Amino acid sequence: MRHLDLKLLRFMRTRGHTPALERAAKLLGKAGNNGAGWLVAGAALAAADRPRRAAWATCAALGPAAIGLNYGVKLVARRPRPVLKGLPPLGGAPSSLSFPSAHSTSAFAVATAMTRVDRRAALAFVPATALAAGRPYLGMHYPSDVAAGVVLGTLVGLVVPLPRPEERLPPKAPAPQESPGPAPTAEAPR
Repeated sequence: MRHLDLKLLRFMRTRGHTPALERAAKLLGKAGNNGAGWLVAGAALAAADRPRRAAWATCAALGPAAIGLNYGVKLVARRPRPVLKGLPPLGGAPSSLSFPSAHSTSAFAVATAMTRVDRRAALAFVPATALAAGRPYLGMHYPSDVAAGVVLGTLVGLVVPLPRPEERLPPKAPAPQESPGPAPTAEAPR
């Protein structure tokens, strides 16, 4: 498995590289740092969609939270980042640990949770996939790091509790009028 992982990494580091694609991969990587891009996207949706504000806010917070969870896994796995002779990574990283990819974890956690809030948010998988593919493309991760991050993120996105949309309450109904009851009867004199 390790041999295949290395072979795929070398392929991704040597094929399809253009200055424009490398710039795009680096930009996506920066947007994914600490889940910041996902935080901004979720916050914007929370501001725009009042009935589901709490659910979108949860999605926004999920990006950074998934990074924290991912780092815990990294501390256990302790896999170093890839080193390819003659092909240095095209970006920096806050940690020397590689498994799993935090960018992939946060991206797929948020994209999955967002899709649970609104099916149309499945479009979030487009940048999430590009971000994940960019990690080995830039030489920052082995492909298996990314695959593990995708699985972990998807699971997190599926299990995170999402608040239900706030339902608008119907307008207050007018108070029922009291019925006068039976008409008083005149008592017969005694």
